[in-house]
Amino acid sequence: MNKAVSQPQPGQVIPFEVDMECRPEVVPFFDEATNTFSYVVRDPASSACAVVDSVMDIDYAAGRIGFEGADRIVEYIRKQGLDLVWLIETHVHADHLSAAPYIQEKLGGWIGIGDKITVVQETFGKIFNEGTAFQRDGSQFDRLFRDGDRYRVGNMVCHALHTPGHTPACMTHIMGDAAFVGDTLFMPDGGTARADFPGGDARTLYRSIRRVLSLPDETRLFMCHDYCPDGREVEFQTTVATQKATNIHVRDDVEEEAFVAMREQRDATLDMPRLILPSLQVNMRAGHLPDPEDNGVVYLKVPVNLL
Repeated sequence: MNKAVSQPQPGQVIPFEVDMECRPEVVPFFDEATNTFSYVVRDPASSACAVVDSVMDIDYAAGRIGFEGADRIVEYIRKQGLDLVWLIETHVHADHLSAAPYIQEKLGGWIGIGDKITVVQETFGKIFNEGTAFQRDGSQFDRLFRDGDRYRVGNMVCHALHTPGHTPACMTHIMGDAAFVGDTLFMPDGGTARADFPGGDARTLYRSIRRVLSLPDETRLFMCHDYCPDGREVEFQTTVATQKATNIHVRDDVEEEAFVAMREQRDATLDMPRLILPSLQVNMRAGHLPDPEDNGVVYLKVPVNLL
């Protein structure tokens, strides 16, 4: 595992094999207010770790933010004596605000997201009427991952897999035998993510999911959300084999056309996520709030009749 890790050329997809013998320790942290899972992922051969999809607390009605959930992650990493290397965002979340800069300030590490963040920034920069001071080149992040990119968490070589459809910037991150799928997939009884946000596409989502499900059957899949269908207990982990056999939307006997029809019909009935407006403004900035205005106050915008 100490071999050099080369980087791909732009547009080049690097084939890889999932290292099923590398089994990182994965510790979930659940944010009940947004049904979101964050993860601390530890390299089994060192003290290095990554944090995937952290959450900033927000009381939207009161306009107040907090970091109680992020502090639990910081406390855990410190108590375990871990070294934080990466803060991974699987995509620009529309249902919670990222706490990556807060955790980075406490513990260090690099913030990374898929390179198609620039598409999201261009789209929502217009929606929120951001001025020229708002950079649309992804420079708010420390690393922009391209499809096939590899990086390290300690001795563990990790892979970034571009899996768009829910958003243009969605990435699945593979660390050892574990894959973090963001909103691309839910637990088998929850199906799949919506594909009707700007830049989303149901057909693209189907093809991305089939790419994820081409990983070895034993690959552990970790969800970003669980909405507990039929009132069951919250769950966060499944496998490729289980998804292929039982996912209500994309099991192996569901063809592309049937999935697209189902997804588009279902998406037409869904309301916008409760926190989509503050989430997008913050997350397209890598978790930073907009700059204060001339009175020293930070504001989040509510565009009317645009979403």
